[in-house]
Amino acid sequence: MTDRHLAVDAWESLFRAQHEVFEQLRVDFTDTDLSQAEYDVLLTVTRAPEMTARLRDVTANMLISQPSVSRLVDRMVARDLISKCPDPDDGRGALVRATEAGASAFRRLASEHAANIAERMSPLSDDELALLRDLTAKLRRPKPDTDC
Repeated sequence: MTDRHLAVDAWESLFRAQHEVFEQLRVDFTDTDLSQAEYDVLLTVTRAPEMTARLRDVTANMLISQPSVSRLVDRMVARDLISKCPDPDDGRGALVRATEAGASAFRRLASEHAANIAERMSPLSDDELALLRDLTAKLRRPKPDTDC
């Protein structure tokens, strides 16, 4: 059985570390062409084949609600950062694709942002970074249903 006090201590430490690192990296998005949310959309889209992703996959990677993602995507379409069209495989879904302007804005920011992330994470060794990645991935998996 999990030690409740240790679990709470670990959660608080994880939460505070995430918040502090997030705040320190937020400066990467001041005086840039992209907001952090727009960058996150473009991160998902530019990693997808042909820089095209399903809107539901973009939403799943965001830390905001589905209606907020939809409004954000519409604003990004208006700014010519992405295009949006119906998903031919899902009549209710949509595909979003990075435009050349969106991909270019993403690339300009991505290199510096990645360097700042690496610098902020540098107190951890490569083995510790791999362990952190694996542990946080484990926490994101749904808890198995134990009711029978």
